[in-house]
Amino acid sequence: MRAHLARVDAVLVQALIAAALSFAHIHDIAMAAGQDGWKAWAYPISVDLLLVAAWRRLRTGTAKAAAWCWFVIALTASLGANVATAGLLDMTDVPAWLRILVAGWPAVAFLGGTLLVHTAPKTATEENGAELIEDQEDEPEATPETSAQPVAIEPAPTTPPVPVPTALVDHARKVAAEHHTRTGAPIDTPTLRARLGIPAPLAEAIAAQL
Repeated sequence: MRAHLARVDAVLVQALIAAALSFAHIHDIAMAAGQDGWKAWAYPISVDLLLVAAWRRLRTGTAKAAAWCWFVIALTASLGANVATAGLLDMTDVPAWLRILVAGWPAVAFLGGTLLVHTAPKTATEENGAELIEDQEDEPEATPETSAQPVAIEPAPTTPPVPVPTALVDHARKVAAEHHTRTGAPIDTPTLRARLGIPAPLAEAIAAQL
């Protein structure tokens, strides 16, 4: 137990040292690029937050490609600051391209953090639905023995007959006779419905009596 705690304490101390050094290096690069005051302290915070957001998305197991992309971007910013402050960069004469990168970093970090945090991962319902589809695809096809089993079929509900007034039927016969005399063909249901101006069920009931 003590040995385990000692290993944990050593890792924690090492992580704190690495984080403090990286924090200070990014702050120094921001200061050298003209971002003084509180802005210089905000830069390392944004880099660390992007690293944390990317790492959390990697731990969830969803959208790993995007998480790895933003993790590499944040890690490159941190390592770049560490290397640049190791005597390879003249802190009193920062090149223009580095000033541009430092000035544009807040927008990049905001975009990455938004995509990582506010992109909804797959829900349990979607995962259960995918598993259900896979289970259905794995089910064996029905054999003749199983498909030959009788299946009870419920009779379709019958529609009650539509009451038709006798006078309306007589009028429909006159309209049908006039149509047959004029065209030489019996009247169809849609034409009868249009001539009488009645609903379709009533027209069908009258056409059945003609």
